[in-house]
Amino acid sequence: MLTIVITALLGTMAAQVAPGPNLIAVAGVALSQGRRAALCVVAGVATGILVWAAAFAAGLSALFVAFPNAAVGLQLVGGSYFLFIAVKALRSACVAAPSLIQAAGRRLTLAAAYRRGLFVVLTNPKAAMLWAAVSAFLLASGLPSVAVLLFAPLGSLTALLIYGSYGLLFSTAPAQRIYAKTASLCEAAFGALFGAIGGKLLVEGVRELRA
Repeated sequence: MLTIVITALLGTMAAQVAPGPNLIAVAGVALSQGRRAALCVVAGVATGILVWAAAFAAGLSALFVAFPNAAVGLQLVGGSYFLFIAVKALRSACVAAPSLIQAAGRRLTLAAAYRRGLFVVLTNPKAAMLWAAVSAFLLASGLPSVAVLLFAPLGSLTALLIYGSYGLLFSTAPAQRIYAKTASLCEAAFGALFGAIGGKLLVEGVRELRA
């Protein structure tokens, strides 16, 4: 059982480390509004992870099994969302558009920063797909559905540590100076990554619909 939990935890951490909407939300607030607001975003993201885990522990995975098109729909929505982010990032890299990461809008209260993090993770297809995979792995390994819920605090804790580290990093003056000098390169990298992920999800979703 310990091996199963460690494997699932390492997979969860790998997904959290990878660039995605959660990271962009944390980095944007950290760069524009500082450390405290960024950590509130992180707290919102961690809470959202608990919500996803509870949903899958309650049987959301069964919905995908009973209605395969629901999973396909999630792929298509997720792919479109990532492509949307990719277009914005590449546009920022190529023209004099506001930076995707720095365009955090008006200053947020700490409560509003928390809500932003919560909203981002709950509307993030990557987060839903991650917890679908985690729950499927745990259940296929012979663990009961309650194990998904019990595993949730570990996933939430790693989110606090990983995204919290990003928040601390992007809120430092050196990071802000470096980003200012390499903004176009960073935006292009984000755009290329999101475009690849979004394109892959869309292609796989269309193939499933045609199968």
